[in-house]
Amino acid sequence: MASVFDKILTQGVRAGQIPARTQRARDWFRNMASEQRPSAASPTKILREYKNKVSAPQVGGMYHFKYDPKMKQTLPYYDAFPLIFMVGPAPGGFYGINLHYLPPNSRARLMDALYETVNNTKFDASTKLRLSYEILNKASRFRLFKPTFKHYLAQHVKSRFVEVQPSDWDIALFLPTEKFKKADKLSVWSNA
Repeated sequence: MASVFDKILTQGVRAGQIPARTQRARDWFRNMASEQRPSAASPTKILREYKNKVSAPQVGGMYHFKYDPKMKQTLPYYDAFPLIFMVGPAPGGFYGINLHYLPPNSRARLMDALYETVNNTKFDASTKLRLSYEILNKASRFRLFKPTFKHYLAQHVKSRFVEVQPSDWDIALFLPTEKFKKADKLSVWSNA
C-alpha cells in the first residue's frame, strides 16, 4: 500500500516537479500536502505505511515518532507525534526542532532557511541538514527555530522513528500530523 508521501511524490513527478530542487517545486509539494485530510496522514497510518523506520536517528535527518513526555502533567501542551529535525544528543535523549510548533507559513520560512545547510543537493538518503544549537542560534535567518527547539527523553519515545526522506521533507512539513495535547494547534501557534 502506498503511503500519503508516495502518492503526493508520484503526483509531483507526473506534474514535472522535482522535490526540494526549486522554490516552485517546494511550494507545489507544500500545497499538495496541505490539502490532505487528517485521516490520510494519521500517526497510525504513517507508522504503519511509511517504509523507513530506524531505531537511532541521525543529526540532520527528519523524523516522526510517538512521544509521551515525562512531565506531561505540568506542561501547558505537548505534541504526541513530533516532526523533528534531529539536532544532537542531550542528557537522557536528544534535541530536535519540532516543526509542528510553528504555523504553516512560519514552517515554510524556517524550512527555506534550513535548506541552506544541506550537505548535498542530491536530496536522497545521503542528504542531511548540518545542524547544531550554535548554528541555529547564531544566524538571524533561523530565528524562528526557538519555539521549536525541544529536549526529548529517549525512554519516553513510544515508537520507532519514521525517517522522512529528503524528497519528502516538504510533504511532511505540511501534512496535518501534529497531535497536540492539552491545547489546540491555533493556541500553540499563537505562542510561537
